[in-house]
Amino acid sequence: MYGTEQVITQRECRVIEIPDGTPMELPAGTSVRIAQALGDTYTLVTPRGQMVRLDARDADVIGKEPPAAPAEGDGSPLEEQVWGQLRTCFDPEIPVNIVDLGLVYKCETEPVEGGEKVKVEFTLTAPGCGMGDFLRQDVEQKLLALPGVKEADVQVVLDPAWDQSMMSDAARLQLGLM
Repeated sequence: MYGTEQVITQRECRVIEIPDGTPMELPAGTSVRIAQALGDTYTLVTPRGQMVRLDARDADVIGKEPPAAPAEGDGSPLEEQVWGQLRTCFDPEIPVNIVDLGLVYKCETEPVEGGEKVKVEFTLTAPGCGMGDFLRQDVEQKLLALPGVKEADVQVVLDPAWDQSMMSDAARLQLGLM
């Protein structure tokens, strides 16, 4: 969803300022606009025009339901499940997942004792983006929620630098670049 729904925060909550990644408190009773609700995070715009990221576990702050617990494996190969999880991770400023944006440079699985280890390398749309660690944590948590995944090694890399040519055609079309 990419929208303009206005809501009033129902309680105080910790959010992350976009794009610098600075934690801040969003007071109860604040009128915010839900600019983006994709994956399981929300991008909100405060009355002062600040963009902030709200984690799904705090969805009740804006009157939304937190996401359901991940379902057990759907029987598809683990690699497909991993790519599926990566497609639920979104840049907080762009309504396109990190896979279609072309930010994922490496995705591999390897057996480890008791399951699989997933290795992911991804980049950012801008090297100075303060959201890198939050995106890395989001990816890591989603991968560790998959049945059979015992370890997740998720790294933010800046080489090669990202550019718009790395986006899928679907992403370019969605963003009006085609």
